[in-house]
Amino acid sequence: MTERIVVVGAALLDDGRLLAARRSAPPELAGRWELPGGKVEPGESPEGALVRELREELGVEAEVVERVPGEWPLRPPYVLQVWTARPCAGSPGPEPLQDHDELRWLAPDRLWDVPWLDQDVPAVREVAVRLH
Repeated sequence: MTERIVVVGAALLDDGRLLAARRSAPPELAGRWELPGGKVEPGESPEGALVRELREELGVEAEVVERVPGEWPLRPPYVLQVWTARPCAGSPGPEPLQDHDELRWLAPDRLWDVPWLDQDVPAVREVAVRLH
């Protein structure tokens, strides 16, 4: 059996808003929106990977709050797990540094204003429950 590879997604929350990131690469995902994040490296905890990915992709220092219930299949052997997180006090605002060309803070009533990647939709639904 192939071992699963966990991809962590960040539901980065600030003032009741969720950060959405528009993909600029690869071409088949470009223009669609996602929760930022990436693969958990060997020997790394999912929470540690989330903090690292937010620093690398967005230049933001964040603290992990809690895991969002559920796990969503991506292409094998990858699975998506999502955690809520918040920017640390004094951290610079997020910037699209890698693989993204635009960021948006979405209020709860605007969550569906962007075309989310299919695999992120169930996770965004779970996060939406926590925003109301």
